[in-house]
Amino acid sequence: MRPTGFDSERYLREQSEFIVERARRFNNKLYLEFGGKLVFDYHAARVLPGYDPNAKIQLLQRLKDQAEIILCIHAGDIERKKLRADFGITYDADALRLIDDLRDWELPVSGVVITRFNEQPAALQFRNRLERRGIRTYTHRATPGYPTDVDLIASERGYGANPRIETSKPIVVVTAPGPGSGKMATCLSQLYHDHRQGIISGYAKFETFPIWNLPLKHPVNVAYEAATADLGDVNLIDPFHLESCRETAVNYNRDVEIFPVLRRILERITGTEAPYRSPTDMGVNRAGFAITDDALVREAAVQEVIRRYFRYQCEYALGSVEQDTVRRTERLLRELGVQPEHRRVVPSARQAAERAQAHGKGHEGICCGAAIELADGRIVTGGNSSLMHAASSLVLNAVKQLAQLPDAMHVLAPNVIESIAGMKRGVFHRKAVSLNLEETLIALSVSAAGNPAAQLAMEQLAALRGRDVHLTHIPAPGDEAGLRRLGVNITSDAVFPSRDLFAT
Repeated sequence: MRPTGFDSERYLREQSEFIVERARRFNNKLYLEFGGKLVFDYHAARVLPGYDPNAKIQLLQRLKDQAEIILCIHAGDIERKKLRADFGITYDADALRLIDDLRDWELPVSGVVITRFNEQPAALQFRNRLERRGIRTYTHRATPGYPTDVDLIASERGYGANPRIETSKPIVVVTAPGPGSGKMATCLSQLYHDHRQGIISGYAKFETFPIWNLPLKHPVNVAYEAATADLGDVNLIDPFHLESCRETAVNYNRDVEIFPVLRRILERITGTEAPYRSPTDMGVNRAGFAITDDALVREAAVQEVIRRYFRYQCEYALGSVEQDTVRRTERLLRELGVQPEHRRVVPSARQAAERAQAHGKGHEGICCGAAIELADGRIVTGGNSSLMHAASSLVLNAVKQLAQLPDAMHVLAPNVIESIAGMKRGVFHRKAVSLNLEETLIALSVSAAGNPAAQLAMEQLAALRGRDVHLTHIPAPGDEAGLRRLGVNITSDAVFPSRDLFAT
C-alpha cells in the first residue's frame, strides 16, 4: 500500500459542509466556480498523496440533491484545438468526455455555455453537435467594456445580453475543461439575471491550488506555479486579506488583480456592499486542513515541479510553448534547490541509453533509454533496438520482474515480433518496423492466450499504474498512447527519437 499524506475523507466532509454553509449565506442560491479539473485531477493526486483524483466528483455526489452543473468552454479553445495535456485530447473532446463521465456518476450537466462566441466555425459545429444530442447549449459573447467599464458590464448591454440559464437547485457548479473558459463571467451573468428578477443569489470560488493556508513557498504551492507556467500565474500573499483580516493567506496574481473589479461588479449588480473582503475570503478551500504528512507531500510536490520542467522542455521543442515558460520552471527548480536528476528514474534512463549505444543498438544510430520505479523502489530499465522501442522493452522488462520471470525468457515469441514487423514493412510500407508500446501490448495480450509466461506478465500491467517513468527521448505517438493507458507518470528529455519530422 502506498504511503499517504492527505486525508481524502476528512477533506470531503469539511469541504461539503463548507459549501453548504456558503450557500446558506445567499438564501440558498450559490453559483460556485470550480477551478482545476473536475474529473481525474491527477495533478492534485500527485502533489497530495492520498487525494482521490475524483474527489470533486465524490464531493458533488454528496451534494447531488442540492447541486447541478453548468459546463463552460471558450470558443477560441475549440477553434485552436487546445489540448488537455494529461489526456492528449482537445478541450471540446474533453467536454464531451466530461459530460459522459458525469452521467456515469449520476450527475447530469444542466447546460453547456460556449463563451466569447463569435460565430467561429468550429464552435458552431460543436454547438450543433451538442444540440442535436439533446444537450442544452448557450452562447455568450465577449462582455463589452470588460474589465474597466463596470457600469457597462453590469447592464443590459453587458451581462444582460447573455441568455439566462435556467437552474433549479441551491448550488450551481460552474466548471470547464481548463482555465480561461469563462466560468467567472458565466457566474456573474447568472447573478445579474437573478437580481433583475428579485432573486437573491451569490458567488464563490472553489480552487484547490494554491492552498491559502500553506506558506507561500511551500512546494505544493510552487507546484501550482509550475503547472500554470504557460499561463504566467504567480503566487503571492493576498494583500486584501492581510489588510482586512490581519492574516497571511496565499493566492495568485490573476485573482488578486481582478478582485477590485469583481468587487465593484458585485456591488453594481446587487446594489449593496460586496460580501467579500478579499479573494481568499471569496474561496471555499479546506484542502490544507487535510494534509497529514507534510514531509511526504513536500517531496511529492517537488517531484511534480520536476515533471512539469521536463514537460515544458518537450513542448518547447515541439513548438507549443515559448522559452519564457521553460525559464519559469527552471527558476522554480532553483528556488526549491533541486536538479532534474532528483527524479530517480532520470539518471537510470540515461544510463540505459548509454548501454544501448555501447552495444550498437538503436534505430538510425539514435539510442534511447527508459526507466521505471516499481512500488518497492526497484528501478527497471529498457533500451531501443531494431525490434522494439525503448518504452516497449521497458514495460516487458518491468512486468517480467514483477511476475518473477527470468530475464532470458521470451514473453513475446520472436516469430510474433517478426510477423508484426513484416506487416509494417511489406503492407504498411513503414521505414521503421520496431514495435511501439501500443503494438507490443496488443501482441502481449494475443500471446497470453497460448503462452503462460505472457499471461503472467500481462497480469502485472495493472501494477505499473501511478509509477514514475522517464524516457531519454520524446515518445512516439504509439508509445505515448500506451504509457497513458497504463497510467504511469511519464517524463522525457527533449530529444527526438529519430531524424524524421513526421512521427508515427
